[in-house]
Amino acid sequence: MADNRDPGPAAGPGLWTDLDRAPLDGRAITRALVSGPRASWAEVTVVPRTGSTNADLLAAAPTAADRTAVIADVQDAGRGRHSRSFTAPPRSQVTVSALVRLPGIAPDVVGWMPLLTGITVVDVLRSVCEVDAVLKWPNDVLLTGDRAPGKVAGILVEVAAGSPVMTVVAGVGINVTPTAAELPVATATSLRAAGAAVLDRGTIARAFLRAFGSAVDDWRDSGWDTAALAQLYRARCDTLGRSVRVTMPGEVVLVGTATDVDAHGRIVVAPEDGSEPVAVSAGDVTHLRPVVDTGE
Repeated sequence: MADNRDPGPAAGPGLWTDLDRAPLDGRAITRALVSGPRASWAEVTVVPRTGSTNADLLAAAPTAADRTAVIADVQDAGRGRHSRSFTAPPRSQVTVSALVRLPGIAPDVVGWMPLLTGITVVDVLRSVCEVDAVLKWPNDVLLTGDRAPGKVAGILVEVAAGSPVMTVVAGVGINVTPTAAELPVATATSLRAAGAAVLDRGTIARAFLRAFGSAVDDWRDSGWDTAALAQLYRARCDTLGRSVRVTMPGEVVLVGTATDVDAHGRIVVAPEDGSEPVAVSAGDVTHLRPVVDTGE
């Protein structure tokens, strides 16, 4: 097992300078997830530093075991949707990627994996960190409420090439301890800023991997049924009922009310001009105003 300590520039060997951002305990994480009584993962590697945990697992995908995960203390070249950069101060985030194989899944159903991952992150942040987490379609994780609302986590799910069984790598980055000055944009937030009950990155990473593995198992056992998954997603999606602006590929802009998430995971928008609803499979969503109270 590699030494997970990552000394700061002013530290000597084996030391770090920020006591609030101590290195992850790779041995404890591996024991809990791989060899302990609640083991559910084949291999979990905690690395001191890497460019991208997703890139690492995609490269290893042809020979990696199902349920292989990589967690990075420091990630230098993280990627979000549309190849956007994803960076944060050292040891201030949970950055984890998980490889799962999906035998028998239909290709047109794999698009639900980013949404399933989002459901899992929301549930972990609610139950473990005790914050008000919701989803913005398709899989941005937001914190709501009066204290430091904003985007707290990003998700990138990619299909791995070179495997006979459908294989995906789900990458998650959660802002744990960045201060307001350290956040990349004004619309971002962190668990610390929101007053989360738990800020231990190892605890959060373990909880996510356990919950994610269980969620994939449940979905597999259902025969990859999307109806129940869609219901779980709708219950956590803060986009539904809102007036939204969707910027689609080709810079096409749609403004209207988000009314549903359909069987394919697409957001359904009723245009403000009264024309027929549009099911959007890809686009950037901006929430324009709060959810309308229908009185129901």
